[in-house]
Amino acid sequence: MDCPLCQPEAERVLWRDDRCRVIRVTDAHYGGYCRVIWQAHVAEMTDLSAQDRAHLMQIVFATEAAMRHEFSPAKINLASLGNMVPHLHWHVIARFADDAHFPDPIWAAARRAGTPGPEVGDAQLAMALSERIGLTDD
Repeated sequence: MDCPLCQPEAERVLWRDDRCRVIRVTDAHYGGYCRVIWQAHVAEMTDLSAQDRAHLMQIVFATEAAMRHEFSPAKINLASLGNMVPHLHWHVIARFADDAHFPDPIWAAARRAGTPGPEVGDAQLAMALSERIGLTDD
């Protein structure tokens, strides 16, 4: 299998359990960009049991809450596409009115040079995430 999410390289893992992991995406324009990745290779949410879907969404929502707390963005974008990598994962992206693409998705053509938003270290974001996941455990 040639799946980059099944065989990750140099990920910045902020949190993980046996079912999923949260990584920080390295992007110079979007410092507030994480992915929540399901550990097993499945393509769609409906490939999961109801309990696993609930767990995954708890982690997505905890990631959103941690990012809102740490970055104070104008908006959080949540996306589950999988068109390029058909392995279940969610993008959680802090958006700012002066970022390069706002109000369009980050995958659209840039509207301006933009600014990357506030700097928040991996350890700080990981702690905020762990605190919020602790509040939402199954």
